[in-house]
Amino acid sequence: MKEAYLYEKMDSQRVRCFLCNHRCVIKEGATGICGVRENQEGTLVSLVYGKVIARHVDPIEKKPLFHFLPGSRSYSIATVGCNFKCLFCQNADISQMPSDRHQIWGEDMTPTMVVKEAVASGSATIAYTYTEPTIYFELALDSAQLAVKKGVKNIFVSNGYMTEECLKSIYPDLHGANVDLKAYSDRFYKEQCGAKLEPVLRTLELMKEMGIWVEVTTLLIPGLNDSTEELENIAKFLVGLDPDIPWHISRFHPTYRLTDRGATPPESIRRARDIGYEAGVKYVYTGNLPGDEGEKTYCHSCDHVLIDRYGFSITRNVIKDNRCPHCKAVIPGVWE
Repeated sequence: MKEAYLYEKMDSQRVRCFLCNHRCVIKEGATGICGVRENQEGTLVSLVYGKVIARHVDPIEKKPLFHFLPGSRSYSIATVGCNFKCLFCQNADISQMPSDRHQIWGEDMTPTMVVKEAVASGSATIAYTYTEPTIYFELALDSAQLAVKKGVKNIFVSNGYMTEECLKSIYPDLHGANVDLKAYSDRFYKEQCGAKLEPVLRTLELMKEMGIWVEVTTLLIPGLNDSTEELENIAKFLVGLDPDIPWHISRFHPTYRLTDRGATPPESIRRARDIGYEAGVKYVYTGNLPGDEGEKTYCHSCDHVLIDRYGFSITRNVIKDNRCPHCKAVIPGVWE
């Protein structure tokens, strides 16, 4: 256990955590919504510091990040816990372990060990992913600061609910992020995730202001967030923020506590992609549809194929010096 970052002590041995936008006030002996930050006699501690539940070397395309060092490997870690309660969570066995099973598992790893393994694996990045990196921020921050000294970049795969204080604490050692923009309605966030929309939008704005490379993912769930109006609202927000932000629209499969509807029809994913392009998003990708043309990167200027993909594998990449070789347009991203 480690004393938590980003909290303040209150009266009656209570503490207020300001790591994420729930800003939990936690009484002595209790945990926050995440289930992994506990008030022990007036001191907030992380129960998952160095308790790594998952670690793999993944293609960076799996995050998904398509405009950040494509074709590179990313050493990916997670602890248990999450500050959301998504009914459709794809990793609920570990993200919801503290609340569903009242257990915290993980293999002991120090930040030094994390970075050593990342370097040994030949990974260009460390991805804090699978669950929500905000809730194990102490481990992520300590590892990130060591990683940059070894020439390894850091990326978050996140629900975007961290506070401004949290983002400023890791600046400038967070280089990229894929943020879930799960819907564009407070009702969806409240009923499906136990959260609110506005803090996620603000996080995206802050990341852009800080110069963090951002990509966005929306898991398209039939009947919940797949209406034309909903998709247009997401697309308009992204265009207003920066039309260069890649938007990944992924296919839903029934899981965890949301099994009352089928998988997203492929035509719905492709329709959403069309809506994104019509709104002015320059790069829109289809997810969980291996072999679909929506996996490819097309030049926003001349429409030539720049990166050909199948699933998480790149079969061809013709981008040179950050430019399209056909029309010389600058292609936004982190390429070197």
